[in-house]
Amino acid sequence: MAGGGSLLTLPLLIFFGLPSSVANGTNRIALMAQNLVAITSFRKSGYFDWKLGLRLAIPAFLGSIVGARFAISLPDELFNRILSIVMLLVLAIIVWKPHKKLSQTAEQDTVGKKIGLILMFFLVGVYGGFIQAGVGFIIIAALTLMSGLSLVKINSLKAFIVAVYTVSALVVFILNDQIHWGYGLTLALGTSIGAFLGSRFAVKRGEKWVQRILVAAVLLMAIRLFFFT
Repeated sequence: MAGGGSLLTLPLLIFFGLPSSVANGTNRIALMAQNLVAITSFRKSGYFDWKLGLRLAIPAFLGSIVGARFAISLPDELFNRILSIVMLLVLAIIVWKPHKKLSQTAEQDTVGKKIGLILMFFLVGVYGGFIQAGVGFIIIAALTLMSGLSLVKINSLKAFIVAVYTVSALVVFILNDQIHWGYGLTLALGTSIGAFLGSRFAVKRGEKWVQRILVAAVLLMAIRLFFFT
């Protein structure tokens, strides 16, 4: 129904009793499933640019290793408070949509722009490997600002980039035994079914109704994470 699914799934896994780093790792299984489905769909529709996708995904892949290792090293209480603050910041982005106000540019693909994108997506990977929640909005904003691509193409690149760096982050969590496979596979199945049902619900009810649900859920979860975990 809306972007930022990890704003709901990650705190829910914590509320089910998983340690924060295990919840963070387990959430990646569902993310991988979702984005593989999205890549297949975009590829069939002819909206995918493999060359640009790989150029942006490789630095994100490296950055996510740094971010995931940092996430594993944090105490649960500190991670939960950071997550609650991030949730509120991303919620502000969802409500006010500053990324939609950015002007698209069709400037020539210069060396400076290429270097800027590489550095930007390394940092995207660090953030995604660390906490993931809301990374899609960051990617959309970055590509809107730095390219003249349509929103459909930007979303196809986002799915590919997230899938690639999720592999490296997932490996870090697996090697450190920070995955609950039962919850992870169940979550992957649930989010796949939810994506189908949610898309139909969004069409019937509209964006404003969906946004009200998301705002209420994220606010309640952020408050509980900050004060009661």
